[in-house]
Amino acid sequence: MVAEAFRLAYDECRALLEQRLRERTPARIQLLCGPRQVGKTTLLLELARAWSEKALYVASDAPEAALPGFWEQLWHKAEEVARVHGGAVVLLDEAHLLPNWAGRLKAEYDRIKRRGVAVSIVATGSSALRLASGSKESLAGRFERITLAHWSASSVARLLGVPPVDAADEVVRLGSYPGSFELRSDLRRWLAYVRDAIIAPAIGRDLLALGPVRRPALLRQVFSVCTTCPAAIVSLQKIQGQLVDAGALETIAHYLELLEEAYLVAPATKYSPRPARRRAAPPKLVTLNNALLAASDPRGIADRQADPRRFGAWVENACLAFAWNAGQEVHYWREEPLEVDAIIEGSWGQWAIEVKTGAFTAGDLRGLLEFVRRFPAFRPLVVCDAAQRAVPERAGITTIDWHDFLLYGPERSSTRL
Repeated sequence: MVAEAFRLAYDECRALLEQRLRERTPARIQLLCGPRQVGKTTLLLELARAWSEKALYVASDAPEAALPGFWEQLWHKAEEVARVHGGAVVLLDEAHLLPNWAGRLKAEYDRIKRRGVAVSIVATGSSALRLASGSKESLAGRFERITLAHWSASSVARLLGVPPVDAADEVVRLGSYPGSFELRSDLRRWLAYVRDAIIAPAIGRDLLALGPVRRPALLRQVFSVCTTCPAAIVSLQKIQGQLVDAGALETIAHYLELLEEAYLVAPATKYSPRPARRRAAPPKLVTLNNALLAASDPRGIADRQADPRRFGAWVENACLAFAWNAGQEVHYWREEPLEVDAIIEGSWGQWAIEVKTGAFTAGDLRGLLEFVRRFPAFRPLVVCDAAQRAVPERAGITTIDWHDFLLYGPERSSTRL
């Protein structure tokens, strides 16, 4: 599971794009990718309002985009706006829907650069693969890629006006798609939104358009198995055994990679200093937004009182997904009978993390302590209920309430020695 250099929250992404649009033009093309329904179009429309008369917003799936001469007229207008207003900003939404989009965009970029026309370009797409497959071939050296990640609990609290603790609870129960929050009081409508606006097009359109998906029914089954096993270590053989249709292990592994590229499920690998051992171990399945769990699991939304064990798995999944979405490298560690829920490396530092909901004892932390004994560069951290923090703190282990972790990451953790 490899972290991306620029996997950002909504307001961070907006600030970075505004900064780059103020750079000397023509600057590199900004390719903004990310999951469905996290606000890419909203962000472009905000940029269009901010840059007012200089901005040209284009929806590539609009009917007029298919008309003859549309592409040529767009760039002619961009040059005209640049002459009149001292610069232009072309905002190309869902760029990959245009035929040969990367080659055509390369040609226009090279032309305006040769002529010194002050035009900046931002293009978006819902799948990293759909953008990357064209950009790496045709736009090499001409673009910078930014990923707008799934929203964190802090983004939900800050941008949607939800109290912080409630935002963390909602991220565990119903995920963090911003468009779904107004539907929370009507669960039937909420489920329809997640299934119809996110899951169905992501699997039925984004992934199938990539080419190598020869068995779409099998891909859907792999996704279904993943969403019923949140934060669980599951061998490819076990996944294979739960499928209605038989599939080769290589095909299942490939489909897991595609699900990660589509920002749906990330297969976390086992931590080891030796890469070969990481690849050989079974993956830990992390669904990247808990809304996908709530909409896909036939048992419904996890309830802490009725099913505390399943709720605990959802909390752990939300914590690991938050780390992945924040651009961290996420692994797990297991040497029977010892195990650590998450090994995290990146801008947060190096952490070995245990996620506990409900009561636990110091004996349940043996795996964590053994890991940091073997790998002292990692700091141990227990993410738990506030009422249970005394258990690890007596052992001198850093702790944090799971609500605070989902809101702020490990930076607000503390210990009492």
